[in-house]
Amino acid sequence: MQKRREFLKQLFKGAAAATAVAAVAPTGALAEPADDSGVVRGKSKKKEVLYFESEMWKKYYATR
Repeated sequence: MQKRREFLKQLFKGAAAATAVAAVAPTGALAEPADDSGVVRGKSKKKEVLYFESEMWKKYYATR
């Protein structure tokens, strides 16, 4: 019983330490810096497609 209690104490200490380190890490380190307009621009070569015209969209917009 004592070994299990000691194990749980060590486990919670480690989890608390990991949480503290994650909280202290700068949040901006994960994202690219934003430009003057506040838009974050990445380095991906892929083009983001937000909308493309199709028959389904034509029907959807015709009902609105």
